[in-house]
Amino acid sequence: MPFDVENYSRRSRTGPCFICAIVSRDPAQPEEIVYDDGEHIAFLARFAALPGYVLVAPKAHIEHVVRDLTENQFVAVMRIVRQVALALEASVPCERTYLLSLGSQQGNAHLHWHVAALPPGVPYEQQQYHALMAENGIIEHTPEEAAALATTIRNALDA
Repeated sequence: MPFDVENYSRRSRTGPCFICAIVSRDPAQPEEIVYDDGEHIAFLARFAALPGYVLVAPKAHIEHVVRDLTENQFVAVMRIVRQVALALEASVPCERTYLLSLGSQQGNAHLHWHVAALPPGVPYEQQQYHALMAENGIIEHTPEEAAALATTIRNALDA
């Protein structure tokens, strides 16, 4: 489905931190959580460009991917990124897994990693950044579909 980039950009730059809102269980951020160890959280992306797109973040509002984490903290969150990526690969058809840390001091500043499974058969021209860009369209899930996918990923994490 089409994605309203202008509205998203405005909300990202002027609204409250969406990850802090998810961590505090704000009803306005009803994302499906797939992992929570008390220090880190992983949840289905609301504006997913690929099936099973997951975001992984420390629960504390940390903004810089390298300098705000000790080496041990960085390694700890990367272990979780890997665990979530493996669970995602076990849950949805996957040709390749993309891992990125995106965000900006101007919006979406809370440190987070994107974990996205590229489905098999996507033409090369529609892979990589093209596949990740919401501007090219997002997948709309019903709440029931999102809950089922989150359960599948949680079960794979538990396996």
